[in-house]
Amino acid sequence: MAPLLNFLLASLLGSTIAACSLDAHIKKAGKEYFGVATDPNTLNIPEIASIVDQEFGSVTPENSMKWDSTEPSQNNFNFAKSDILVSFAQSHNKTIRGHTLIWHSQLPNWVTTITSPTVLRAVLTTHITTLVTRYKGLIHHWDVVNEVFNEDGSLRDSVFLRVLGEEYIPLSFRIAHAADPDARLYINDYNLDFSGPKLEGMVALVNRLVQQGVPVHGIGTQAHLVVGNGAIPYFRGTLERLVSTGLEVAVTELDVRMAVPVTEERLRRQREDYALVVKACREVQRCVGVTVWGVSDKHSWVPNTFPGQGAALLWDEEYKKKLAYEGVESALA
Repeated sequence: MAPLLNFLLASLLGSTIAACSLDAHIKKAGKEYFGVATDPNTLNIPEIASIVDQEFGSVTPENSMKWDSTEPSQNNFNFAKSDILVSFAQSHNKTIRGHTLIWHSQLPNWVTTITSPTVLRAVLTTHITTLVTRYKGLIHHWDVVNEVFNEDGSLRDSVFLRVLGEEYIPLSFRIAHAADPDARLYINDYNLDFSGPKLEGMVALVNRLVQQGVPVHGIGTQAHLVVGNGAIPYFRGTLERLVSTGLEVAVTELDVRMAVPVTEERLRRQREDYALVVKACREVQRCVGVTVWGVSDKHSWVPNTFPGQGAALLWDEEYKKKLAYEGVESALA
């Protein structure tokens, strides 16, 4: 009887270990969370909701907290979708990364046509304060400013830069911090995955902000990558460059797209690429967590944005785990 009992206990233990979520794996590695981007339009799919609940410790709103969703007309706020996401997170014990307060894209026309610095400062103050105050104590991280750089490291043209100059960046952080002093505030961008002027532009800006006493706490590197990209093996080095600022860093929007239709070779290379990125975060002490930009290939943003490419996520269109999932597990083992 004892051998049988031991066998059953061992089998149960083995099943528990095998079923360990990505979030549990990364926390065992000393990190804060393994997260996912989602929204009500995908959370209402049972398979998606189940995977988010079982695998992830953090959720990021893919679109529901962006300006065109939350304040489509001036001072008329709509939190219907973002409230659903926050309610899901609360009821499923997930932390939340707020995304995003200030971004040049998905802006309503009434914002893009502002020309007065006084008016724009007031609009920024109202928008940021309203969002951050509504979810005070509920949102762990905020992406305060998003995608502010051109590829050459200069600041991207936007209504905010044209009307206020670089001032809009520290101003946005100070407004957010005043609304929720406990939230950790991030600057977030893409193509920080390799050495170059954009990476150095980010480092230089963050250093200026820190020297000015601006309440910026972290840098988000989005990591929208391509299978077989030669820069991926150097991802750890770019993380180390970002944390040289003294701030924490997070991988905030990870996906690894490929040409479609998929092949077994591309799926194997995708497994390796995911493993390299997650391993890099694991090995860099001040990298606090990883967020993937969606659950299933069926709902990824990639095919509509990059025609002929797709299959960028950890679950396929039938909600089955891909080799890439194994790559993440291996990086966290």
